[in-house]
Amino acid sequence: MEGIYLILVMIITGGAIAFIGDKLGTKIGKKRLSIFGLRPRHTSMVVTVVTGGLITALSIGFMVLISQNVRTALFGMDELRQTMDATLAELDEATENLFKAQTEFERANENLRMSKEEIVALKEEQEDLRAESERLKEGNEQLESTNAELTAQNENLSDTNAALEENNKKLGEFNVTLTADNEKLSSDNEKLSVDNNELEERNRRLREGIIAIREGDITLRAGEILASGIIKGGQSAEEISNEINMLAERATQLLTERFGGDEDNSVWIYQPELQRVIEEIESNKQDMVLRISAAGNMVRGEPVRSRLELYPNKLIFSKDEIILSKTYELGDDVQPEIILQDFLTEINRIAIEKGILSDPLTGSVGRMEGTQLYEIFDALSSAKGKVQLTASAREETDSQGPLRLNIKLEQR
Repeated sequence: MEGIYLILVMIITGGAIAFIGDKLGTKIGKKRLSIFGLRPRHTSMVVTVVTGGLITALSIGFMVLISQNVRTALFGMDELRQTMDATLAELDEATENLFKAQTEFERANENLRMSKEEIVALKEEQEDLRAESERLKEGNEQLESTNAELTAQNENLSDTNAALEENNKKLGEFNVTLTADNEKLSSDNEKLSVDNNELEERNRRLREGIIAIREGDITLRAGEILASGIIKGGQSAEEISNEINMLAERATQLLTERFGGDEDNSVWIYQPELQRVIEEIESNKQDMVLRISAAGNMVRGEPVRSRLELYPNKLIFSKDEIILSKTYELGDDVQPEIILQDFLTEINRIAIEKGILSDPLTGSVGRMEGTQLYEIFDALSSAKGKVQLTASAREETDSQGPLRLNIKLEQR
């Protein structure tokens, strides 16, 4: 619409100036006027040329005045060309970025497809583990049933053994009577005694066989510590999992050193329990003591099933901190080993109350060098009257332990 207005203005402006120039030229021609000393005819030509120039100049000036596009076309063409070149460069860059984005999108789709395949594989593995768990559960039920049957058989054999022992006693009494009456019967009785000894030997072997069937070759006791360590707080789940796996590998190495490499000593951890422990450590944000212990009595040849025990870790005793100081009265009727045992038992009780984790099998938390133990025992054996025993921590001790002691004896 703006172009139409410009055309109309140019037509009107040109027509008006042409009209004025024509009138002016006619008037100059009729009056034979002269400009700058020119002839009238030449003066008329100059007027015509000037009028045409004015038409062009005014037309262009008017368009420049009222139209931004005309101003841009006349004076901003170079800037417009530079802008177009910059725009084209940005368009090329945007096209290249679009191509890269499409490539990244395709790569992301490929990764998504691979992730979906991994999820499917993990689900299949989970189903396999669930099936294995069901199989193990059925196996445990069968073992419990077999154990009950063996227990019943053992009771029956115990009754049989009691009856045999009663018969043996009666046979012995009868043998004494027969020996006094008849040498032949005495010979027969000796034979019966030999037979009875064989029966006793068979019974002993049978009883040992039943015990072996019931208990097996026990290599690990339920609750026995396989390995323990401190897991630092504030770590990611992956870092926590790596530290737990390293602790399990250390437990496997210790079992291999203990039982040899002839059988599988690898420690098996129940995965849901492992995930529970990882989440608890990650949420607490503090150092935790992790113990890997035997889940039950382990018979040689069975897989090493374990359980995870988690406890908060903290400093219990500082180095050289006094744990217990106690006075005893020594006399001829007082045995040094009883005093030393009482003192160590009291230290063990205090340490457990403070928070040091004890051995599940022995209940002990402390460790003392044999040389120092013998020195204290010898000092108690030679001391008389009142003595004071003082126990202190040899080094900083946290919840994991063990508590290493320094014991000092002073005569009072």
